[in-house]
Order: sequence, then C-alpha cells, then structure tokens
Amino acid sequence: MKIEVEINAVFEQLLLQEDTDQDKKITKDDKGPKRFVLNDSRTKEQFVIEGTYHLSNLLQELAELREQGTIYGEINLDRIQELPVDRISRKIRTSYWGELTRSIDRKGLQQILADEKTSNAVPTLYVSAKDTQGVAYFLALEKEWGNFKVAILPENYTQDYVETLNTKPGLLALATSEDENGIKGVPFVVPGGRFNEMYGWDSYFIGLGLLEDDKLDLAKDIATNFKYQIEHYGKILNANRSYYLTRTQPPLYSSLLRAIVDYEKLDVSWLASHLETVILEYHSVWMVMGERLTPTGLSRYKADGIGMPFEVEPGHFDEVLEPFAQKYQLPLREFEKKYLERSIVDADLDQYFVHDRSMRESGHDTTNRLINSCANLNSVDINSFLYKYEIDIAYFITTYFDGTFVSQNKTYTTKEWLDKAKTRKTLIDKYCWNETEGMYFDYDFVNKKSFPFEAATTFSPLWVGLCSQEQAVKLVEKALPKFVMTGGIAGSTAESVANVNPEAPQRQWDYPFGWAPHQMLLWGGLKNYGFQSKLQEMVYRWLWLITINAVEYNGTIPEKFDLEISSHKVFAEYGNVGTEFDYIAKEGFGWVNASYQCGLALLAPKWKDNLNQLIHPNELF
Repeated sequence: MKIEVEINAVFEQLLLQEDTDQDKKITKDDKGPKRFVLNDSRTKEQFVIEGTYHLSNLLQELAELREQGTIYGEINLDRIQELPVDRISRKIRTSYWGELTRSIDRKGLQQILADEKTSNAVPTLYVSAKDTQGVAYFLALEKEWGNFKVAILPENYTQDYVETLNTKPGLLALATSEDENGIKGVPFVVPGGRFNEMYGWDSYFIGLGLLEDDKLDLAKDIATNFKYQIEHYGKILNANRSYYLTRTQPPLYSSLLRAIVDYEKLDVSWLASHLETVILEYHSVWMVMGERLTPTGLSRYKADGIGMPFEVEPGHFDEVLEPFAQKYQLPLREFEKKYLERSIVDADLDQYFVHDRSMRESGHDTTNRLINSCANLNSVDINSFLYKYEIDIAYFITTYFDGTFVSQNKTYTTKEWLDKAKTRKTLIDKYCWNETEGMYFDYDFVNKKSFPFEAATTFSPLWVGLCSQEQAVKLVEKALPKFVMTGGIAGSTAESVANVNPEAPQRQWDYPFGWAPHQMLLWGGLKNYGFQSKLQEMVYRWLWLITINAVEYNGTIPEKFDLEISSHKVFAEYGNVGTEFDYIAKEGFGWVNASYQCGLALLAPKWKDNLNQLIHPNELF
C-alpha cells in the first residue's frame, strides 16, 4: 500500500522527534517515543509507524525520495514493514552492488580520483607501459580534462623505484575493453567507505556474493582485472594503488574461476586464457625459492618494499619507532623523517617492517599472530590456498582440456598438479598439524618450531578439503568451540593473544573481532565434510549478527564486528568502515554483503524464519 506525503516536511518532523542524538540516523540509542504518525495528503488517513526498525526504514525511504527532489511523493508502507532478512538481502542485490561498482574510464574515473586517499594536488593515474591501449586512452583523457596526471610505469621496475613513487602516490590503471562504442574500463567492485579501489582477497568474496545474486558478468570482470594485474604488475595487488606495487594478497584467483565455471559452463577459450595466468602467478609469485617459497617446501607471505608501509595513518608506528629514536638520540618525528629518507638505515627496524608489510599482504592487518613474525612463518592459510590452486588447476585440466594443458610452450598434466597437491598436503600435515590440539598452526621455519597461536586460519584446510575426515572431526569438535561466540567465530582466541603479549593492544584481526571471510571459509569447510547441523548454526549466528545490527542501527552493514558485545561498535585500530553515513546506508560493505547473500543460500527455511524474528542464537543452540 502506498500513501502520499510532503517529503521534506515529514522528513524533518521525523528527525526532530526520533533522532534525539542528532547523528542523522534512527537507532536503538535514540530516546524518542518510537512512534510516528503519517498522514496521507490525499485521503487524510493516518498511519502509525512504531519501533526503531520501522522508523529507520521510513527515514531511508524518505531520504531516497528527497534525493529525487520531489515535493510530494509516495511512501510504500510494504517497504516500511518489510521483513528484515528480505529487506537487507534485497538492498544488497538491487542497490549495494551497483553503488560499490567502479570503472576506470571516461564514465567512472572522476569518482575514483576524488577519493580521500589522494594526497597529490593533481591526482595521478599510473599506467603500465605494457598496456599500449590504456596508455593512449588515458593520455587522451588527461589532455581533454586537464585535472589529473598520467604517469607511465616502466615495464620492469624495482622496489627502489616503487619507493620513489611514495612522494607522488596515485591509482593504478586496470583493464580496459573495446567494442563498437569505444574503449571502457572493465568494472570492479570496491569494499566500500574509504576503500575506493579494487582489493585482492576482498574481490574473491565479493565475487561469490555477485554470483549468488546472478551477476555473472561482474564476477567475470573481477577475474579479468585479476588477470590484468598479473600481466601488467606481476601479481594480484593488495589494491590498485602505487604503494601496493610490491605487495600481493591471499591467492584466491583459482577459487574465483572455479566458482564462475561452477555457476555456468563458459567458453573454454575464456578459461584457457585465465588458466595460463593462474599458472603464471603460481610459479612467479608463490613458488620462487628465497622469496615466498621456503626451504620446507611450503610458502609464506613475503612482501617486498623498504621501510614503513605507506598507507597507515600518522602516528601508527610511534610505539615501534620510539626505542629507535632513543637509540639514535633523536626526537621521534625527526628520526621518523630520517628513516623514511633512508639517511638512517637500521637493520632491526627494517626487519620489523619486512614482517609488517608481509602481514598486510596476508590480508590480516593487523594481528598479534603475525606482528614481527609473518615472513618467518609457513602460515596455514597461504599453504591451504595454494593447495587449492593445485587442486583447481588439476580440475580445470581434467574437466576442460582432456588432462593436458599447453601454456607458454610447456605442457601441464592433471597428474603433475595432483602430485603437487599431495606433496603440499604431506608437508602441511608434517609441519602444521597438531594431533594433540586438533588444530593447524603456522610453522616458524626460521626457528624450526611450531607457532602455537590459535587463529581462525586453522579452518583454512577444512575449506580447501585437505583434511582427512579424522582431522576434520577434531577441528570441529575440539578446535571450533574455542572460537565460537554469539555472532560467529572470532579471529583468534583470547588466550593466544595473552600468551603472545599480555600487554598487547587490541588488533582488529584478533579476538574478539569477527570477519566475513573467516565465517565464509568455515562454512565452506563444514559443508565439504558434511557437518550440516553445525553449518546451519554457524551461518545463523553470523547472519543474526548482521541482521540485528542492521535492524537496530538504521541499516548499518559494517566491515567487521566486535563479537564480545555483538556490535558494529569497534574501537580497535582503524575503527569500522561502513558505519559512517547520513540517513541511509547506500552500499553496506563488500564482503559482509557477500556473506549475507551466500549465508542465506545455505540456511534452511526454518532458520530464516527465526532470523526474521531476531531470535537470539543462544536460545537456539
């Protein structure tokens, strides 16, 4: 049913009455009467809207109409009363993905260049010299617009060269395509908020959400941009910014391809071109001895680069730098300046930042598990993901290429990749599996010992299917309870953080914080090994957390959650992206959106009914 109202007048009355803390939202924290009367301007009939959720829905609907500039507009009462699960899922499917989609071209470049991370007076777009089409296209736009600069990256660059770009940081171009309408950028999906660029592992989880919402072309576009990055920048980047040129992220390219071909059988030539690039990335990024491949035969995260990561906020490393400033008898800021300029070189501090950049490459920035240790670790997650590369490549070769695939004049067989996977499984079991604890731990290959930090990454082998059934049972029965909280699994256990350093600050990838990728990987693992009832429980817990926060806080879908209080109110490190908006949440957050859609696809109907009633998990499990 629809009623007509005077948009601005009702909007202002509603805020005045209900938004008592004046944060431009209607939430459970507001102290208004939580009851608002709408008058139909045509029939003069009155309708009462009650409760935080319905009032915030009304605010959102009014905000959308205000943006259209209409004086009088129709309010759809069915949308105000829409069930929470249906509303959240609908908005993700029909609105949020579109709001998060970007392209680097005539249509979309200005939106990207205008973001808050651009520090140059004139925004800079870096384009690889290898990309002759892109160079010509963007130079023409630069000449036409005159409000941004194109800089050409040499075909082969060193980490020293990348460091010189830190005084003039900018975005990196992504793939373009050409058709009868001209050249356009291949679209990609950003996480949201201040993250206005394409991220590595975020994009995989986003891709799963897109496929769940039948957006196959956009998921394929993400794969195309992965391929472009490997071919032009040598790796899938942490994100497409100049200071990320020396850093990749967790390898999930093959997993995205597998999800795409499982969704719809595609032209084999499309898969062949991507399979070539997957194999190239596997060998040139992850299997170079002394870089990311280690003497154990297992791999590690190992970012290149020199000195402090460029992307952190001012003062982020003050506690780390202070002892070194004292060592050199300099004020902190003066020491920092000299260290950045490399007029002071300190081997110990350089080594700290090798670990720090590698930790950021892992996607877990930051965690006490990897502080000052990451590059020494054969981590469980990276080796699980590479096991899946080997299994996926074998699957593609068997299923689509009759057991033999030729790339760069080299012939690859199914058996070769299955043998690689078998060897890696043996090594993971040898170095990472702890039979007594029933968990996988990272292995410190430098100090030749297990690194017994209990992290959610212990479930990565479950996701990729390398566990025996006996190991899977131990993980689920013995390890999982250590991580389970009301709203899902935490990034680590509290005990492990305390064991590393009782005085350690809260870090956002540790206890008590919960993240979408950890939940989604766990779900996949539980599904793989037939733990159906536990799968339903863990999906429900996470979806309840997203739903209750959206219901009570004006549709908020944030980057992460504090599981100790089942809230988006996170005060560790960088805060929480996705919580800052006026009146209406327009984009959610990429991988949380994806987790909602993928979780709903796994959830049995009876649990969805409970979810709409916001029944607390502890009443059910």
